Formats: sequence, C-alpha cells, structure tokens
Amino acid sequence: MRNIVLILTYEGSAYHGWQRQQDLPTVQETLEKAVAMVTGQPTHVRGCGRTDAGVHAKCYVANFHTASTIPADRLPYALNTHLPADIVVTRAFDVHENFNAIGSCVKKEYTYLIYNSRVRDPFYVNRAWFYPRHLDEAVLARAAEQFVGTHDFAAVRSVGTDVKSTVRTVYHYQVLRRGQLLYLRVCANGFLYNMARAMAGTVVYAAEGKLAPEEIGSILARGDRTAAGPTVPAGGLYMTRLWYDDGICSFSCGEPMGEK
Repeated sequence: MRNIVLILTYEGSAYHGWQRQQDLPTVQETLEKAVAMVTGQPTHVRGCGRTDAGVHAKCYVANFHTASTIPADRLPYALNTHLPADIVVTRAFDVHENFNAIGSCVKKEYTYLIYNSRVRDPFYVNRAWFYPRHLDEAVLARAAEQFVGTHDFAAVRSVGTDVKSTVRTVYHYQVLRRGQLLYLRVCANGFLYNMARAMAGTVVYAAEGKLAPEEIGSILARGDRTAAGPTVPAGGLYMTRLWYDDGICSFSCGEPMGEK
C-alpha cells in the first residue's frame, strides 16, 4: 500500500471548510470523490488541518493510502480533470507509510488579508476583509509582535474544539503593506479554533485605539477573550506555508504571501 502526499491550493468561498460534513460541500469530500474516480476505490484523504468555512489555502497538504500504481507525478493531472476550478492539486509524491498530513506537520503559517481603502474593490469580495478606515501598519506590527513566543492563547480562540492544551508557540507575526493591501502573516506550531482570525481582530483593535499594543500580553495571561479583538471574517484568511519533519520525511510548501 502506497502513501501519497498531495499539495493543493483552493479558493474556499464555496466550501464549508476542509472537513467532510453531512449535506454541506467541503474540500475534503470534493477531493475524496476525485481520488476515488482516479484510483477506482473509495479513499479517506487526511488533511493538514480544519480550515473554516470560507477560508482559502495557497498551500495545503493532504495524504491518502492507495493500492493504485499510477505514478505520483501523473496524479495532479488526473485529479484536476475531476476537480472543480477552485481546487487544484499542484504536486504529488510518495512518502513512508506512517506519514500523516496533520501529525507530521511541525509549523503552519496563515496570512490574513485586509483591503484597506475608502472604496471597495469587487475583486476582493470574499478574498480580503474590506476595511475603509486607514490602519497604521506600524501600530499593527507593534501589536502583532506581542503574540510572538510561547503563550496560553485561550484569549484568542473560539470554543468549539476540545484540545488538551491552549498553549502554542508563535514564531513570527509580520505585517506588510503593499498599496491598499495589508498582509498579517503568522507562523506557529499549531493554531486553536479561530485563533488566527481573533489575533488579526486584536491587532486591528490596537490600530483603532481600543487597546494599547502592550496590553496584549496581559490579555493573554488572563485568558480574557472579552478583552481581545473580534473574530474577523473568514474570507480574508489563507493557509500559506507548511513545514514537515517527522525524522524521515522533511519538506515545506508555500511562499511568503505579499512579497515580490
């Protein structure tokens, strides 16, 4: 039995997230149907994380086991003929049998995109959060820096998924402006439910003057969800980079979003 990794990208507006749900369209279900069509057998495809409804992925990793003998380098072409235009498999390769798309992942990066302009752009509907008042990227960056390090992130998560611990390590949280677009890029060893979106809402709160950037540390220490910012809309969030190293298989995918 082979274990195949798929690297894919998708625009998530039409889907209720990655994970299969009854009577709702999801990326996992759509991809599993395509895999079954190509391999000739029903297959469970494991993803690297549960993206929410409306969230996008510039880079997403999944894996599945199969007895199919189709060469891995041919799988993207075969799968893409059975996938809708908003989901694309870009690469496929064989890995060892114990590789796990979620369990073998050591770091993830999400990028939150804000269209910061007085006038709405229809081409960013569901792809960036339209925010008409000017946001000072220097204040956003000061606030974002407060999240870096190992903390209890209970103050910036939504209740909905049971976890053993709400402690995570954030390796970087960078803010970049390119014209009217703001990119909030955060990398961590794991994310709680809605954590990236609540962090984005909190740094915007700071830019609005509703809290000082330096207050964020005490908000985290208290675990005070009501003092942190709101969970911002899903359409601005993208999974952008992933790192893997399980001692046998090491690779990364994705590129920094917003840099050219």
